Amino acid sequence: MNKRTFLLLITAVSALGGLLFGYDTGVINGAQFYLSKHFDLDSAMKGWVVGSALLGCLIGAIAAGPLSIKFGRKYSLLISAVMFSISAYGSGLPSFLPESVSLLVIFRIIGGLGIGIASMNAPMYIAEIAPNEIRGKMVTYYQLAIVIGFFVVFLATYFIGNQLSEAENIEFGWKHMFWSELIPSCLFLTLLFFVPKSPRWLALKGNNDAALGVLTKIHGADRALLEITEIKKSLEKNDKTTNVNYFSITIIGIIAIGTTISVLQQFTGINAVLYYGADIFEKALGFGKDDILSQQILLAFINLVFTFVAMFTVDKLGRKPLIYIGSIGMILGFSLLGITLQQESVGFLSLLGVLIFIASFALSMGPVVWVLLSEMFPNKIRSVAMSVAVAGQWAANYVVSQSFPIVMDSEINNGSLWNGSLPYFIFIAFIVIIMIVTYKFIPETKGKSLEEIENFW
Repeated sequence: MNKRTFLLLITAVSALGGLLFGYDTGVINGAQFYLSKHFDLDSAMKGWVVGSALLGCLIGAIAAGPLSIKFGRKYSLLISAVMFSISAYGSGLPSFLPESVSLLVIFRIIGGLGIGIASMNAPMYIAEIAPNEIRGKMVTYYQLAIVIGFFVVFLATYFIGNQLSEAENIEFGWKHMFWSELIPSCLFLTLLFFVPKSPRWLALKGNNDAALGVLTKIHGADRALLEITEIKKSLEKNDKTTNVNYFSITIIGIIAIGTTISVLQQFTGINAVLYYGADIFEKALGFGKDDILSQQILLAFINLVFTFVAMFTVDKLGRKPLIYIGSIGMILGFSLLGITLQQESVGFLSLLGVLIFIASFALSMGPVVWVLLSEMFPNKIRSVAMSVAVAGQWAANYVVSQSFPIVMDSEINNGSLWNGSLPYFIFIAFIVIIMIVTYKFIPETKGKSLEEIENFW
């Protein structure tokens, strides 16, 4: 097997963590439409069922740092794969379990733990094995896997939903939607046994020979020697017997910048659209129930196509230009949606606004944030720093997903001034903040080695 094929295979396997991330968070979109009716949920309880998994994501992301340091990226991903499988089976509430919202929430939280662990370790693992010149593209495979997960799960829920009547979907169809996740989760669990450990984690643990062996398989002997030399120099900057001072001004500043851009990814409103797309199409845009799942497939398809655009431009244009381009597009998309809602003229322009927003996010903040987080932190603090940044992202995700249905159903949003458009103008304000933060604080990392990026700080 040649070096490039080996690199692509192990990248694809680790990126399956992203596919499970997309699948697990996407399955709730189709399922919640029916399980909400099954359990007769109000807006607050619907937000809790959807948002509960995100609490697991937050806890999982916090735990991912220590797990990654102690057991490595590979074994952390194995732990996440087990949690995905348990959650997929349990969320369908098999007949030997009592039907209750509380039990469903418990299994959703378990799945969230898996997502939180995988969402930190998968992109970090890919960044630590990828060559500098294509690292952005390789890490983008993770985001591509996320949107493929969304696309596949929307196809699965569409297929399941169309095979059954509405009454059957409300009774048990949503359970089958959850169980469909067992296929990718078991595949992920099996394939992880065949990927190597991260060379930078091996070096961090003092196992330089094993690290060199992995690097040689990926890059060839000559480049592997150069890589291991750079890694050792980076790790030797601080005395190995001295603990890292995470409370130093420099380290706090680096983590704060990474966490801020990570949090702002969620305040674009992307997951409000992806989690509650069915509700948006039915209530805000006036689509019939028969069209909802097909509209979701359209969203997922647009997300997928423009993630490919990001994949083939992130190492050419750079990280920051893509964020600027995508931010302008997201503002345009939500402006179209917001204004048409406000003017009570929903129709083609409203749908176009949603699609422009999704496309713009997919070529910018979706993949680029994962690329930045996986490469901007120094070797010695990468696990902990990325854990904090990803935990912040999941906390923001929870806030958005929990509050969105409440704001949507609020009196002020449904009054004559906003006519259902208020959330989208709030998201626009945060997208403007993204452009400011990117301009002032985010370094351009295109084409730099992880050790060269470390010198930026």
